[in-house]
Amino acid sequence: MLKGRQAFLEEEEKNLAPYAMKSNTAAERVYEEEDHPYRLPFQRDKDRILHSQSFKRLEYKTQVFVYSVGDHYRNRLTHTLEVAGVSRTIAKVLGLNEDLSEAISLAHDLGHSPFGHAGQEALADIMRGRGGFEHNKQSLRVVQKLERKYPNFPGLNLCYATLSGIMKHGGDYDLSDLNLQRREDGPSLEAQIVDYADEIAYSTHDIEDGLEKRFLKLEDLMEVEIWRRNYLESKIKFPAAKDELILRATYRNVLNEFVSNLITTTGSNISKLGVSSVSDVHSAFREKKRIVGFSDTLSEELKELKHFLWNHLYRHPDVVRMSENGKETIHLLFQYFEKNPSKIPDSYLEREKEEGRDRIICDYIAGMTDRYAIETLKSEGIFWQPY
Repeated sequence: MLKGRQAFLEEEEKNLAPYAMKSNTAAERVYEEEDHPYRLPFQRDKDRILHSQSFKRLEYKTQVFVYSVGDHYRNRLTHTLEVAGVSRTIAKVLGLNEDLSEAISLAHDLGHSPFGHAGQEALADIMRGRGGFEHNKQSLRVVQKLERKYPNFPGLNLCYATLSGIMKHGGDYDLSDLNLQRREDGPSLEAQIVDYADEIAYSTHDIEDGLEKRFLKLEDLMEVEIWRRNYLESKIKFPAAKDELILRATYRNVLNEFVSNLITTTGSNISKLGVSSVSDVHSAFREKKRIVGFSDTLSEELKELKHFLWNHLYRHPDVVRMSENGKETIHLLFQYFEKNPSKIPDSYLEREKEEGRDRIICDYIAGMTDRYAIETLKSEGIFWQPY
């Protein structure tokens, strides 16, 4: 028997928790569109993000290591897919809208510049006093304005609930109705779990990449409580396994502990606070009552892990060198396009009168992949040979 839109709406009402965002009440868009006969709104949002140019370019944007380092390290795309998978699992167990959480996850890094956080720091430095740059804000800009795939509206025309989920609370967004509502009501539970899924994903997969690259040492990691506990449990459970398989079991177990703890703690908070509607979620935000989160113990263990990664991986001399190269590349590109605006694509130049040259150059560079940025340096003969 074939199912259509109405059947799926009924399934949402039946299966989702009362505090979940539902298609029949939370799927308004900026530009009105006809309903799809068999895809619900947040699924359409997810598909639009997957088919966007910005999503495809994530494959060649840095997570920790630039693309030239090796084929098996995370990039911005694989990180995004891991966040989507983690958030979907959490949403499913908590009775939340999986499609909405996944859509927010898939879009959360669309505005990230090349060369990871080093690229963001470079653009933020350049754009200081010129309107600023922040990758979460840029992600919203990408889906609302910069993507050009539809003849009847700019951007992707995502649902307000998806757009609100992409925003980070307290960010310097334009004072639109959407931003004012986000400040007043706070994020949906679907959006909140994406923030935690992001943290879980990078905190665990960066360990794996760091060990594989040998920038991290196992003996140093054994000082980190959550790693030590799960590593020793894996050794006991699989006494005959090779070291590599013990490590892989430990990665999985650390990730699973974070996810399971988040689900259990959040479920407990929902019960304790008597959350039984989306309005209750908004009220908890206004009253500064936490719903989504880890237990106090695991929160401290996550802080310890992140502190370790900062000192041993993100500040590793080779990572710092790659970061500095990335920053220099972006500064040189910006200076070059300031002096040579004819080299900026017409699709960006056509917005110069409206938004100014600084902003369109920023948009252009932020959308570049690591590879394209480096190739542009070389093809334009800009004097810089770090690669």
